[in-house]
Amino acid sequence: MPEAPRTAVDKALDLVEAVARASRPPRLTDLAEEVGLHRATAYRVLLDLVRRGWVLRAGDRYLPGTAILRLSSQAARNSLGALARPVLLDLSDRTGMMVNLQVPEADRSRVIDVVRPDRLAMISRLIGEALPVHRFAGPLALVAALAPADRAPYLRAAEEAGHLLTGPEGLLADIERTERTGFAVEYGRNEQPVASLSRAVVPRPGAPVCALTLVGLGPEFDDERLPGLRTLLRGAADELARVLSSPGEPAEPSPPTPTDESPDGAR
Repeated sequence: MPEAPRTAVDKALDLVEAVARASRPPRLTDLAEEVGLHRATAYRVLLDLVRRGWVLRAGDRYLPGTAILRLSSQAARNSLGALARPVLLDLSDRTGMMVNLQVPEADRSRVIDVVRPDRLAMISRLIGEALPVHRFAGPLALVAALAPADRAPYLRAAEEAGHLLTGPEGLLADIERTERTGFAVEYGRNEQPVASLSRAVVPRPGAPVCALTLVGLGPEFDDERLPGLRTLLRGAADELARVLSSPGEPAEPSPPTPTDESPDGAR
């Protein structure tokens, strides 16, 4: 069956997406080639996008426009929360633990959704709170998934809070361990018997979109149970990454995927 011709909306969105994902501001020829349009057609569509503020022209290059920048971050979070909700519910059901969804901010992560079973009602949901990297597993997982050059604001915030960065007990060692294993583990928070395990959702290397975090009582994260929790969490993160990379497809619970990563504890 022949492929349906692209509409004007398709062409405009293709160009907006190409501008947004470019590693450096592209030229007209680059954009036309990437989206498969004749150069003159791409130019006409870009003129309209520039006029409406979706694309900004700087010399012979194009950048994301002010209309994109004006989009509400809260709206984006609501969309992410809606996409992720089935994954959170399924993961909480499989593990019996609290599951939260966190997104990166300037120098912390923020909890935007939580599923908490009744048995863990004594543990704070932290919904809406900004969490520092040196105290919580979620921001640690997100920072470890960033390119090293992008970690500076998070490290600076931890250092300003008096947290040690270097040495075997420092934050940099925690980040290295998390980057190597793909999982962040934290035991104890504010002298409470709470532990957590987190994994970043990374559809594109170096650009984590969010993190899924399991939260429960410390004994539930012992060496015997931790490998199974990692397997379930990895499967959930992979499923959410697939959903975020496939527009229009709803999240569906996926079976656990095996992992050969050994348990690697953290403080």
